[in-house]
Amino acid sequence: MDSMGVLIDGFGRVREAVHDAVRGLGATELNRRIDEQANSIAWLLWHLTRVQDDHVSEVAGRDQSWTAEGFYDRFGLPLPQDDTGFGHTSEDVASVRVNSAKLLTGYHDAVHAHTISYLESITEADLDVVVDESWSPPVTLGVRLVSVIADDLQHAGQAAFVRGIVLRR
Repeated sequence: MDSMGVLIDGFGRVREAVHDAVRGLGATELNRRIDEQANSIAWLLWHLTRVQDDHVSEVAGRDQSWTAEGFYDRFGLPLPQDDTGFGHTSEDVASVRVNSAKLLTGYHDAVHAHTISYLESITEADLDVVVDESWSPPVTLGVRLVSVIADDLQHAGQAAFVRGIVLRR
């Protein structure tokens, strides 16, 4: 398997984890916080998808699905349009509420499709291109993409953990 195959597989695992985390859950379970400081499944999956949408769209040179495909309007959150969840307070987390799993998976699937399309359009050599010089060392495309997968899988795992607690209550 080449590098692109590994990246495509990694993003596919994120997608599977997102779908597994919401399977069979209604709005009450998706929005439940196990305490007032905890993240809900809805927030975790919204955030990981926002990060993927933001980061991959930037390197791909395309508009985010969040705005270009109307997900910002469909979610109707009381947050700025460019918000990805970084630095959210407990109140911000509480404001991320959804009415169905379909909304979360629909947004994630749209972002996933764009991510895979982008990965299929680049070459191995592109992975060595520096995309962010604000870090030391500068961040290459390959490092950025692996970082998104790692962050997304951590949040998907957190969502699976919260799901287990919510289903036991």
